[in-house]
Amino acid sequence: MSDAALLPQSSARSLRLQTLVRLRWLAVIGQAATVLFVNLWLGFPLPIATCFALIALSALLNIVLRLRYPASYRLGAWSAFALLAYDVLQLSVLLYITGGLDNPFCILLLVPLIVSATAQEWRPTLALGILVVLVSSLLAVYHAPIPWHPGDTLNIPLIYSAGAWVALVFASAFTGIFTFNVAEDARRLAKALNATEMVLAREQHLSALDGLAAAAAHELGTPLATIALVVKELELDLAEDDPFRDDVLLLKSQVQRCRDIMAKLTSLSHEGDHPLARQRLTHLLGEVVEPFRAFSAEIVMDEPQGAGPEPVGRRNPAILHGLANFVENAVDFASERVTLGASWDGERVTLAIADDGPGFAPGIIDRIGEPYVTTRARSDDDRADHEAGGLGLGVFIAKTLLERTGATVSLANRDPPARGAVIRVSWPRAVFEGTSRAREGRETIAEATPWREKAEIL
Repeated sequence: MSDAALLPQSSARSLRLQTLVRLRWLAVIGQAATVLFVNLWLGFPLPIATCFALIALSALLNIVLRLRYPASYRLGAWSAFALLAYDVLQLSVLLYITGGLDNPFCILLLVPLIVSATAQEWRPTLALGILVVLVSSLLAVYHAPIPWHPGDTLNIPLIYSAGAWVALVFASAFTGIFTFNVAEDARRLAKALNATEMVLAREQHLSALDGLAAAAAHELGTPLATIALVVKELELDLAEDDPFRDDVLLLKSQVQRCRDIMAKLTSLSHEGDHPLARQRLTHLLGEVVEPFRAFSAEIVMDEPQGAGPEPVGRRNPAILHGLANFVENAVDFASERVTLGASWDGERVTLAIADDGPGFAPGIIDRIGEPYVTTRARSDDDRADHEAGGLGLGVFIAKTLLERTGATVSLANRDPPARGAVIRVSWPRAVFEGTSRAREGRETIAEATPWREKAEIL
């Protein structure tokens, strides 16, 4: 068997090589003991040399596999099929020289099929089932006489052999289908439990960060007020043509931005009910990008693409904070431009945030959104600052806050020849607008989140 056929797989249905090796050792011991018992204890004549040659071949295969691959090696679907098919064929040859289907040990042909149905996908399992039925059909017609007392012949009625064949075929189908369905249910339950554990871990992280944010907002209030007072006094002391006046004005705007951020942190769980609590989608985007207009990267808003009237949603601080975090991340990494787009139809509302920066690093693109996973690598000049301050919490917080509102968040790199990253945030329109379909309780919004779909087991 080639190395290409034994490529490791990460699928939940993959088999460990060590599992098949141990099962084959059990088969080797059982076959050897049975041959010795029938030949020496019962005195039935057997082609013992041929039997032990076949048994030794299985033992040799086990030794080769054990020496060549580590115990934790996982097999691909068709690699496991090849090894299980060998077990079927080896047992079939043993049955051929010892009576075919008249041999009561023919029931052991089901064992490789059960193993495949338990741990493999349906295609290799179906192929192995067809192989079992094929060799069973051949053994029903072509086989050596069953070993019996010397000088005597055991004549098995044809109808019994036909019945054994029918029973083996039906047992193969029923056992394979039943075992596969039971194992599939167990796999779905395990995936649901894993998804639930991941969600709980994320919620625990976010809850801890909520407490830290409240504490930080309280602690930063006094020094921020002091900075604001000093900046105001500096502004009054500087003349209109003073070269440092622009720097002081920038510092003043950033102090005000800090205050706005702290206000958002303390109001993430509140949604006002006053008349200004609802806003159009384009107004939402304008409010999100306004604090970043003074940055070096140009922010461009594409013409909205929509079918029907523009969505009007509730002014949710969690949405504002999450989108602002994504925009800030895009501005931080963009070379020249950040592009925002909005689209909608009767079913969904989608926002896209794209930049022309380096994009997401390939090594972590599948883990983006987990806490303490930084999203993108900067240039060498900025690497030291990035490693010192980038904890990867920004994307995690933004993604989790948006998913709490019913959004689906996808992060990817732009298609070549364009460069950079693109983040898409999409809501069901009913959820975004807060219509009657979305007011049936928090369960309706929670069911719209991706992790709920992953945890669904039926």
